Order: sequence, then structure tokens, then C-alpha cells
Amino acid sequence: MNSQRILGIVLLVVGIILLVVGMNSSNSMADQLSNTFTGRFTEATTWYIVGGIGSAVAGVAMLALGSRGKNA
Repeated sequence: MNSQRILGIVLLVVGIILLVVGMNSSNSMADQLSNTFTGRFTEATTWYIVGGIGSAVAGVAMLALGSRGKNA
């Protein structure tokens, strides 16, 4: 396994963890109140979800593109 593939796996796992944390925190009392009064989640929850999506997409891209370029 090359280092790009390992980094892709790490980014994918970190992205999934961030998404789970963000989704769990969106169900907290503070986020429910924020969503009720402002119509959106707190800034921290939003960053967890956005960071998780970005990290997961980058990880999948590194896994897909990393295995395609090296045949030798």
C-alpha cells in the first residue's frame, strides 16, 4: 500500500467520524433551540458536518485516483 492510499483511508475515516459527531450534536438541546429561533444549527455543528463531508470526499477521491495512476 502506498502512502496516498493510506492517507485516503485516514481522511475517509476522519470524515465519517466528523459527520457522526456533527449529526449527534445537531440533536442536542442547544442546537434544537438555535434551530428553532434562528432556523439553522450552531456554527460548531455546521463546521463538523461540512468538515466531515469535505474530508470524506477527499478520502474517496484519493482512494479512487491513487489506485488508477500506478500500474507498475
